[in-house]
Amino acid sequence: MTNKVFKNQKVLFSWLAATVLFFFNSLAHANDFAVIATPPRFEITGKPNTVNRQVIEITNASTTPGKYSIKTADWTLDENGGTQFTEALSPESCRPWVALERLQISVPSGAKYRYRFEVKPPANTPAQECRFAIMISGDEQTAKTADGLSFPFAGRLGIIVYVAVGDVKPNLEVVASEVKTIENISKPVISIRNTGNAHGRLAGFLSGTDAKGQKLEFSPSSLPILVGETRKISLDIQQAEDKPLPTIHYPITIRGNLEWDGKSTPFEQQFTQ
Repeated sequence: MTNKVFKNQKVLFSWLAATVLFFFNSLAHANDFAVIATPPRFEITGKPNTVNRQVIEITNASTTPGKYSIKTADWTLDENGGTQFTEALSPESCRPWVALERLQISVPSGAKYRYRFEVKPPANTPAQECRFAIMISGDEQTAKTADGLSFPFAGRLGIIVYVAVGDVKPNLEVVASEVKTIENISKPVISIRNTGNAHGRLAGFLSGTDAKGQKLEFSPSSLPILVGETRKISLDIQQAEDKPLPTIHYPITIRGNLEWDGKSTPFEQQFTQ
């Protein structure tokens, strides 16, 4: 496996990859592991044989000094949108393009560290999008259960990085619809296929009137649809936080426009439970 790391005067090698896995400023806790990473996700443009430099601001929100290990990983999304990391180098991985500032850092309590990484696609790289994660891990600790059992664990935070080389775009289409129970709530769900060469996210404003005449506003979940995959995307009711979530009385027809990457397509679909 190829590893790259760069320091002040010379370039070393370490694990290669980047994609910040939290969609907001990321905060992870495990005992004294309390790390905030900003930004939570990178979507950068790479050019063949050209270095693209980026900075992650890492804050130690713990009351004690922190020592962190940094490496890269490949990742995928499971059926429910959870991120699955692997240290094994996948065939399409672009981690060999990545150089990390260093493999370990120390950050005093309450302090910030501006951590640098670089991405350099090889010469003649064809148009494509690749992705990776930068993993920040605390020292291994030992936890004890009420029964006296001990087991090791370490806090870990992932930062997701997408790298677009050349002219890449998503191409999204609705291929199915259904009503699905998610966290004990029946929701309208659409299956979206991405036949493009970059990930995409749906946006848009949709509206519908249910079987009891209740008028509702919807927007699609912002989960990414990765290249070559078909993903179930829920249509979520838009409601003020201080008001209870209304119950949908099916059937309901939802209309409006779905948007992604500057495109807009009309949408109309009846959902029956």
